[in-house]
Amino acid sequence: MQKWSPETWRTRPIRQAPAYPDPKSVEAVERTLRNFPPLVFAGEARRLKAALADVAAGRAFLLQGGDCAESFAEFHPNNIRDTFRVLLQMAVVLTYGAACPVVKVGRLAGQFAKPRSSETERQGDQELPSYRGDIINGPDFSAEARRPDPQRMLQAYSQAAATLNLLRAFAQGGYADLHRVHSWNQGFVEKSPAGAAYRELADRLTETLDFMSACGLTSETTPQIRETDFYTSHEALLLPYEEALTRIDSTTGDWYDCSAHMVWIGERTRQPDGAHVEFVRGIKNPVGVKVGPGATPDELLRLIDILNPANEPGRLTLITRMGAGKPAEKLPALVRAVQREGRVVVWCCDPMHGNTHTSSTGYKTRSFDKILAEVREFFAVHEAEGTYAGGVHFEMTGQDVTECIGGAQAITEEGLRDRYHTHCDPRLNASQSLELAFLLADALKRKRRGSGRAPQVAAAE
Repeated sequence: MQKWSPETWRTRPIRQAPAYPDPKSVEAVERTLRNFPPLVFAGEARRLKAALADVAAGRAFLLQGGDCAESFAEFHPNNIRDTFRVLLQMAVVLTYGAACPVVKVGRLAGQFAKPRSSETERQGDQELPSYRGDIINGPDFSAEARRPDPQRMLQAYSQAAATLNLLRAFAQGGYADLHRVHSWNQGFVEKSPAGAAYRELADRLTETLDFMSACGLTSETTPQIRETDFYTSHEALLLPYEEALTRIDSTTGDWYDCSAHMVWIGERTRQPDGAHVEFVRGIKNPVGVKVGPGATPDELLRLIDILNPANEPGRLTLITRMGAGKPAEKLPALVRAVQREGRVVVWCCDPMHGNTHTSSTGYKTRSFDKILAEVREFFAVHEAEGTYAGGVHFEMTGQDVTECIGGAQAITEEGLRDRYHTHCDPRLNASQSLELAFLLADALKRKRRGSGRAPQVAAAE
């Protein structure tokens, strides 16, 4: 294996790369980005790695979620706030259910690029390059919008910097106060059509907070109640952007990708000899790999050897995305191979990407029931294998969209047209996200009580 540097990925075959019409303009943007300050700091990435080591050891739980693909047009502080708020609400419920810390990682401040199944898109008799995310081209179906433009990397950096600034203020400035978040969840329980099913858990949380207050553990006396740690992540897809933001940490001399605390490699770009694996293997951030139903044990072990040769706890998260009905068949062999070889990883479930279909009304959508089914199967496999189901990974938004069908709101295929706003893949809305969190928390609580069976994440009555 060749000696690594931030640019050695350029010697490897690459997939999902845009065809920029002017390479010199790309180089100019890269030079500009290299002179910009880092978006995150190496010490923050190390703290996340330590937190993920606790997840790998079964002492914490990972909640990773956020937008499918961040949008320049929808960039607004209210949208950032609303997504952050829902992630906080989910985390509080999951913390209670799992009785352990929840590591909160947002798909925010950098999730601008998306892999596509086809290089081109056709509408009528016109064929144009596919939309690859706002960091590369625009969603409008026109030759001008679909032309890859490297200047978009600078706008993505600017938006990511502003988003991180706001997230840090929210996380440390009192907005994340546990009592405030719990009051939001109480409001959700009161308004949800399935609220009665969640009221017991919400009431238990109320009793716990009241007891803590009686013991003197309040927002005024305990910083941990009014503040929280929050990290960012995205798919490391557009490598010129990632390379330009990769810096040497002055305290350790190691390379860190300072575009996010954590980055992952997608299912379409995880070739062991490919450019994306080559780039990610050399950075010291915690990293993830999406693992689809076609992955074999040998392929997975080879990737683990490349990405985490020192078997460092917290370094590598395996994010399975298989589709409902497939984890029971495909996942056990992967889990057994990793266990047999003594590899230390975080196992996380992405139940979104394997459950996408086109509705009868022409909208790309996902079924809440299938999302729930894949989560249930993921937990059942790990329970059967004696391993730890360490986290979940959702595409979601704090907005009241109608993009995924089902849930307590009973969104129908006809109802998708009401508020279908995504430029890419369908997202769970705030209500659906919280509903999943309550169902998962109940399953985690039953497992913790030692029921002797796999957690049954069932739909609410």
